[in-house]
Amino acid sequence: MQDPNADTEWNDILRAKGILAPKEKEVSEEDVIDILESTIQEKSRGKQLEDLTLDELNENEDEIDEEDERIFEAYRMQRLSEMQAASLRAKFGEVREITREDYVREVNKAGDGVWIVLHVYKQGIPLCTLINQHMTRLAQKFPESKFLKSISSVCIPNYPDKNLPTIFIYFEGELKKQFVGPHEFGGMNLTFSEFEWMISQTGAVKTDMEESPKRQIKDVMNIAIRESAINRDDSDDDDY
Repeated sequence: MQDPNADTEWNDILRAKGILAPKEKEVSEEDVIDILESTIQEKSRGKQLEDLTLDELNENEDEIDEEDERIFEAYRMQRLSEMQAASLRAKFGEVREITREDYVREVNKAGDGVWIVLHVYKQGIPLCTLINQHMTRLAQKFPESKFLKSISSVCIPNYPDKNLPTIFIYFEGELKKQFVGPHEFGGMNLTFSEFEWMISQTGAVKTDMEESPKRQIKDVMNIAIRESAINRDDSDDDDY
């Protein structure tokens, strides 16, 4: 006798005519996850599973049915892994002062996957001071990258002042990009957003900006110039 639960064209016809009862829907792993999330939401004041902290996951573990335990444990381990990965990435977060003796350890032996932004500067140069301020903010915003600074006379003997400020970008100890001299930075008008964009173009940080702030400023200026020209034309027309 043919299996009434089999997926055949004949059985589909019989189900459509009401001769066979509708086939029971198989419960997939996605369905189990949805049920699990719904259960946890009820017990966690409406929070989604992915929004729970590790402590909250642990608190709810005893309230999960046995058949859901495997999926729940997978979520818990995933969350723990994400937290550990984030902790490893966010191991910097400040600008460290180094000397020539520190260079090999801090730059050449920085480790796999580490981006380094090194500012060579001199005290008393306003643009160097400005960039150090931008470096501090950038280091806090992107703690997964290493930000370093070093006084030129300490780091590179006889390094000419005309080359300051200088930014060296390294990845895994290899020099990838350098910005040498004040002309590279546009002088004291350099904003934090412009500095962030500049560094992001080397790959050292992953900004959420979609285009250069300088372009945005230029667009605003162009609009203002066009509007000014239109206003002048209207004023000239009024004279006749």
